[in-house]
Amino acid sequence: MTSGRETAESGDGPRGARPVRSNVTRHPWRIGILALAGVVAVVGLVVYARRASSAAPTPGKVQPASPAGLLPTRTPVYPLKVGPTGRYLVDRDGRPFLIVGDSPQALIANLSVKRAGQFFANRQAAGFNSVWINLLCDDYTGGRPDGATYDGIVPFMRPGDLSTPNPAYFTRADEMIRLAERHRIVVFLDPIETGGWLKVLRDNGTAKAYAYGRYLGLRYRRFPNIVWLNGNDFQTWTQPGDDALALAVARGIKSVDPRQLQTVELDFPTSASSDDVRWGGIIGLDAAYTYSPTYAEVLKAYGRDRVPVFMIEASYEGEHDYTGPETLRRQEYWTLLSGATGQFYGNHYTWQFSTGWPSHLNTVGSRQMTIATNLFSHRPWFDLVPDTSHALVVSGYGTYSESGDVNSNDYVTAARTPDGRLAIAYLPSGRPIVVNMRRMAGSRVRAQWYDPTSGRYAAIAGSPFVTRGERRFAPPGENHGGDDDWVLVLGAA
Repeated sequence: MTSGRETAESGDGPRGARPVRSNVTRHPWRIGILALAGVVAVVGLVVYARRASSAAPTPGKVQPASPAGLLPTRTPVYPLKVGPTGRYLVDRDGRPFLIVGDSPQALIANLSVKRAGQFFANRQAAGFNSVWINLLCDDYTGGRPDGATYDGIVPFMRPGDLSTPNPAYFTRADEMIRLAERHRIVVFLDPIETGGWLKVLRDNGTAKAYAYGRYLGLRYRRFPNIVWLNGNDFQTWTQPGDDALALAVARGIKSVDPRQLQTVELDFPTSASSDDVRWGGIIGLDAAYTYSPTYAEVLKAYGRDRVPVFMIEASYEGEHDYTGPETLRRQEYWTLLSGATGQFYGNHYTWQFSTGWPSHLNTVGSRQMTIATNLFSHRPWFDLVPDTSHALVVSGYGTYSESGDVNSNDYVTAARTPDGRLAIAYLPSGRPIVVNMRRMAGSRVRAQWYDPTSGRYAAIAGSPFVTRGERRFAPPGENHGGDDDWVLVLGAA
């Protein structure tokens, strides 16, 4: 049996140091669905039943692919803060910050510092500027039951006692976060994720939870590249006692470090941070979480108070409702055209660093994130306002749905800047749409199709068009990936 250290250094996950998880998906309890003949606790059955009700298809395979070329942009300077309109983030210098996130949740638990550096370098080259990392990682999120790293460093001197942090463990975490900063990546750091560590929080109580938060706030308040991401599959947030425990950690952090932004991921299958009013004085970011069409949850959060919304989690590449690369494209473009300040992508292999992850780092899903970033990052994405009233796309926009399958939904999301100089629409099917050209500025508008699988533009015959009346736009057939989805880009000529 290969040791944890040898395996991690060779590039594979620490297979000898944790249970075999060859088919683990984003939620480890899904294994129970495949083994209902076993004895399952009553609480577990409730969770399984709720999760299984989505009747998810067999996930498609993760497809390796060469990286896409990233268009150059200005390097962000941290820390982040909320921008002047309350709709998006800006960096220290006030430049709009589009979250382009990956989700290596088990990085601290399962990688060496050397391997972590290689991972960050790869993500930076692909245009990722944010990562979701769990500070504590047990077997719920790809680690070990005792929360130890691959080479045996436990997070607490007394198991499960939040008042006894192990200096060696948190020094390792410090190194990882500093590495991310060197690669200009902000870490969305979960202080104690509630999918696996809620029992520990209950055993410790609110006073110790608050003290643990203060410890983290004091330790990390000088790290400019941290956003605190509380929660994670927080199925019991509606229970005041459990919510109070997670809030105690967040309040402990804020008591000594009010500068760093915080957010919270609540429950699946659909939620947003703003669903829980008790977090109103804590969060500076609204985290949308859904396995349904992403526009619905993002738009719901966007329509509330002016707190920037982002997509923290939807189907990962190779998991849940993923049937192929188009699943991810739908999620991504729906999100970006519904008022979000960005989103997180996830990959079956790299969220937990399972065996073979290095060969599944450059994938079609990762490449598509780069392609989407190239489209939006060089345009005033932060000024785009969702076309919820269909004043821009007046016909052919399909069916809006707050539930159901991502892969079969045909809804067109569109957004326009208030000055009318830019509009973008994502068409998930090959159906034509009709655009009210009077919503665009100037006398003429340049129209192009953007291929979300290749990043190439296709000219539209007759462009530029006059800004009078209505015009029908029909997608040009299959895109480079063999699917029907396209992005329509309209700009003042």
